[in-house]
Amino acid sequence: MAATAQRSGPATDTGCCVTPVATPLSPSDAEATARVFKALGDPARLRLIALIAASETGEACTCDLTDPVGLSQGTVSHHMKILAEAGLVTREQRGKWAHYAINRTAFASVAAALSL
Repeated sequence: MAATAQRSGPATDTGCCVTPVATPLSPSDAEATARVFKALGDPARLRLIALIAASETGEACTCDLTDPVGLSQGTVSHHMKILAEAGLVTREQRGKWAHYAINRTAFASVAAALSL
């Protein structure tokens, strides 16, 4: 199934195709957005995000995430590091445990990127 891309804004007609006047995504923005989508491209990370988002407090400790996803603490920490580096979660160290919260601004940016 082929997807049809829609472009907004002015375009120039070069005869055989329509070329956008401005690039909708700069190279650096494209790289950052790709990093976010790559982080979201793993089922375990999607489950971790969902667990944090569904928590009553809006945050979760690493120790609370291991059993629901069936992964070791080290593996959960690795996935959470990737999500934090992509800017999707914030991390706060409390004693020996890390606590994570959803970065709602980052998810708003993801939604905006999908609406291009």
